[in-house]
Amino acid sequence: MAEIKPIRAWRYNRDLTKKIEELTSPLFDVVSDKQRQKLYQNPYNSIHLSVPLGEDPSLTAQATLEEWKRNKIIYQDLIPGIYVYYQYFTLPGSDREYCRKGFICNIRAYDWDEKVILRHENTMPKAVNDRIELLEKTELNASSTHGLYSDVNFELEAYMDESMLNPIYETEDYQGVRDVLSVIHDAKIVRRFVELIAEKEIILADGHHRYEGSLAYKHQRIKSNPHHTGDEGYNFHSMFLTNMEADDLRILPTHRLIKGINNLDEEEVLRKLENYFTIKPVENPHDINEIILGKKWAFGLVFKENAYKVRLIPDKIKTLSWAFPDEIKELDLTVMHYFIIEKALGIPGKDQTRSDNIIFDRSFADCLTKVIKDEVQLAIITKDISMKEVKKVCFSGYTLPQKSTYFYPKVICGFLFSSLREDEFEKETDFSI
Repeated sequence: MAEIKPIRAWRYNRDLTKKIEELTSPLFDVVSDKQRQKLYQNPYNSIHLSVPLGEDPSLTAQATLEEWKRNKIIYQDLIPGIYVYYQYFTLPGSDREYCRKGFICNIRAYDWDEKVILRHENTMPKAVNDRIELLEKTELNASSTHGLYSDVNFELEAYMDESMLNPIYETEDYQGVRDVLSVIHDAKIVRRFVELIAEKEIILADGHHRYEGSLAYKHQRIKSNPHHTGDEGYNFHSMFLTNMEADDLRILPTHRLIKGINNLDEEEVLRKLENYFTIKPVENPHDINEIILGKKWAFGLVFKENAYKVRLIPDKIKTLSWAFPDEIKELDLTVMHYFIIEKALGIPGKDQTRSDNIIFDRSFADCLTKVIKDEVQLAIITKDISMKEVKKVCFSGYTLPQKSTYFYPKVICGFLFSSLREDEFEKETDFSI
């Protein structure tokens, strides 16, 4: 179902890649202002293509890209390949080292209604527009989105493991993750990647804004090209694909912080919550994330002076009036956004996506600190969502509440770039099925 192609990647020249760690950068939607300022100091860091500076950032990126090509800062590989990308990482409280295995390729940019690439969350228009402008000016995917396919036989992993015996790059990134890249050029093996993925649906795990930018850009180019064939570079998008059946796929929770609500009163909030939840005070707020662990419809509420565990009374799920199927209604995050944020805090569901009163934070410790320092009025602590739940949502045709998933670790930018320009895009049919 999903058409993929190998990439003739643009990569940094060999002199620069001796210090590849100085050229990589976080993705545009997770890089902090402090990180940006430090990375901008290196004139060749990949952030200049992914999150460019200037009054017109997309024009800045275009000029930078042209300069880098002209001065051989980056060069295009002679033959196309499948780029194998492994990320080795640990999680807090555990000594186990995980390895998320996957590969980077070009994938056809399917519209949502084609139901080949499935989304699980909605996007913010401004972030999408920024990505469109970058594509228009650079015709380059500076970073790959993250997609998931299902293969219970783990066939491709054997080819990837063999490729990893000869890595191109290896570095430790800003997350403390060890990132390793290798490449497969063998036409027979590449063809098997193409064949296997052709049978699959793809769940978009991360990069919804960049993918929607690619869709909008594709339609712009189709409209302006009377000779459109469907094989042009603008019909494709760079994606990192991983097997969702692997045990090394991790989704971390994203907590909600509430600020700027006039006359927010703790007692009044609890009074409203009593209609739906059992409420138990928690003596030490630092324990609250562990107290709710494994309990359905349980959340932590942290005010400046007090903390509580709240858990939905099971019968109350029937009163959830949003027009969702049961598999969406019964998600922890739906329960949180409906009963806590809408019913108790008074922020209607239709306004929550764009509300300035809601902040998203993945760090439990940061949430507690911000409440104590009066930077926010309330922290709502939640649990991670399972891959099983993500699948349910995607296959139902609905989407999760905003910022429901944080697939960890994040892909980094800078190992390779994928051009969509007609004279640079790989169109060879040797790898096609």
